[in-house]
Amino acid sequence: MKKLVLISAGLLICLVGVFSVKNSIENYVRTEIESVALERKSESFLKQIQNTESKLNPSLSGYPDFREIANNSINTVVHVKSSSSAENNFSIEDFLFGGADSRPKIGSGSGVIISSDGYIVTNYHVIENAEKISITTNNNQNFEADIVGYDEQNDIALLKIESENSFPFATFGDSDASMIGEWVLAVGNPFNLTSTVTAGIISAKSRSLDPTGRTTQSYIQTDAAVNPGNSGGALINTNGELIGINTAIQTQTGSYVGYSFAVPSNIAKKVIEDILEYGTVQYGFLGVTGLSLDSKTSIDLETDETEGFYINSIDIESGAYDAGIQVGDIIKSIDGIKISKFSDLKGYLNTKRPNDIVEVKLISNDDIKTVKVQLNKNERISFYLIGILKNLNEEEVKKRKIDNGVKIYQFNDSYKSYWNEYGINENDIITKINGININSIDDIDKIVKSRNYYDPISIEILTSQNKIERFNFR
Repeated sequence: MKKLVLISAGLLICLVGVFSVKNSIENYVRTEIESVALERKSESFLKQIQNTESKLNPSLSGYPDFREIANNSINTVVHVKSSSSAENNFSIEDFLFGGADSRPKIGSGSGVIISSDGYIVTNYHVIENAEKISITTNNNQNFEADIVGYDEQNDIALLKIESENSFPFATFGDSDASMIGEWVLAVGNPFNLTSTVTAGIISAKSRSLDPTGRTTQSYIQTDAAVNPGNSGGALINTNGELIGINTAIQTQTGSYVGYSFAVPSNIAKKVIEDILEYGTVQYGFLGVTGLSLDSKTSIDLETDETEGFYINSIDIESGAYDAGIQVGDIIKSIDGIKISKFSDLKGYLNTKRPNDIVEVKLISNDDIKTVKVQLNKNERISFYLIGILKNLNEEEVKKRKIDNGVKIYQFNDSYKSYWNEYGINENDIITKINGININSIDDIDKIVKSRNYYDPISIEILTSQNKIERFNFR
């Protein structure tokens, strides 16, 4: 009996031990499972945090790494220093003790090397009236530069430096393909601080800064910091391509306050090619005039369209007329480039030449149609006091027996009655403005751009009766 009790006690102890071991194992397994689950949960949470950080932190996401782009770009951007003699710039010391006839006027800006043999693109206003131009590269080499040519209208100039060695150079990108919100770098020499790189995004395209609409500005707008001295420098995309020439800033202080503007690379490239091939810039002429649509003008013109270019007149000698485009048509795109306003239209046409063919999509009589238009050479200009002026052809010059002049092609509605009252009619010839002989519309353009709006102006007109009439406006 005693032996049976001992055996039973032993079995009981064993059973208790087994249950204890089982509980221990189950607790261990449960603990391990919970631990693994907690670890996975922690890892998942950490990944969520990292994903959130990567969206906010460019270094952790797909944002561009500007280091290589900046390092390559600064070697293609140069410091441009121009000097000229300033007239009537005498100090009291010069008057009392005798001094130089004039003091040198020094200008400073930037430029971009665009070929291995030393062609440099910059802004025209950087080298305007320059008698001597000095170039300093990023590795502190100095060169004297020659002016190859320039285009005042687009504020582009082409320079050339000579060296036995090849230069690093920027590659042109397609500015038409750039998009609002795209990252860009501005590279230049603000305040004589060489090799300065700033970053921003494209904040607008086809931007015009002229409220009068008399110029053909069509800038890329960016919030990359640009200051005096950046003019002529590079606007670079994330592929390291040149998509603009930094030109202007919006400022009330003389320094950067948030927005800067660049000439699109497609315009700059076309200007340079024209200078090298023709010696002057060629412009393709569509042959229409009109106005940009918005909510107000769409109501006035009784159209539902609030974007596009509304055509209110067509030159009968233009490609647009030959293609069947009519007054009242609305241009919506050219070669697939959306046209929302006048600067869109002019910006794209500034990349084209006479005889180029463009595909114009427009709304005509509430139908959408596409026509091909061959561009002409621009032979006319709008002169605010009169209207549309045109160059004379050889036959007209011979017929009128004159040496120079441009003809009045079409009066502005607001001035037509005034001129008619004084016997001036369409096809009469403008021979002089402010005493300057007028040979072509280019002379008109220079006068308009060089004078202030309220400056007095005198106009000499040859009538159809071969009488010279002179008019003075103040």
